Amino acid sequence: MRGSYRSQQMKEYVRALKQIDFDLAYLALLTHEGIKPLSRWEKPLDNHGLALLEQLGLLTKQIRRRVQTGKEIIETIFSRLPGYIQLYQERFADTPIDKSPETQRLEGFLFGYPACCVDAYIRRPYAPNRLAEQDQKILFHWACTNCKMTPLLLPAYKMLHDLLNSY
Repeated sequence: MRGSYRSQQMKEYVRALKQIDFDLAYLALLTHEGIKPLSRWEKPLDNHGLALLEQLGLLTKQIRRRVQTGKEIIETIFSRLPGYIQLYQERFADTPIDKSPETQRLEGFLFGYPACCVDAYIRRPYAPNRLAEQDQKILFHWACTNCKMTPLLLPAYKMLHDLLNSY
């Protein structure tokens, strides 16, 4: 962990993001700490929200997408790494949202999901797993039954989730 999440200034930025939305602040912490290489907020953010993410050292980009009805939506993506932003933008900017296996695998990679969980989700979404319900709730991916990576990720997720609850 980078440790700067304990600085007073960092706490202020995270609290401000939490006022916008808890999950946004949680994604920002996970991304800031490198647990997630890229995160997506499936809503637009105003300049204040974007500035808060940037104050946390995250690069941001707003990406235009379309749903099947043709309606345009704005996604906000953020990462510490410019390559992840660029790859997401090149692949998804101005494209319709789709749930093809190819797209799900790329998104899983970009968002830091274990490949086994992505593949299991593609085959059978929300299949029962062995995680405690409270553990599954704090993840942004659906864990597969025999995942070896999710148990390694959970302590970091729990620590940051608990930290955010304390702000």
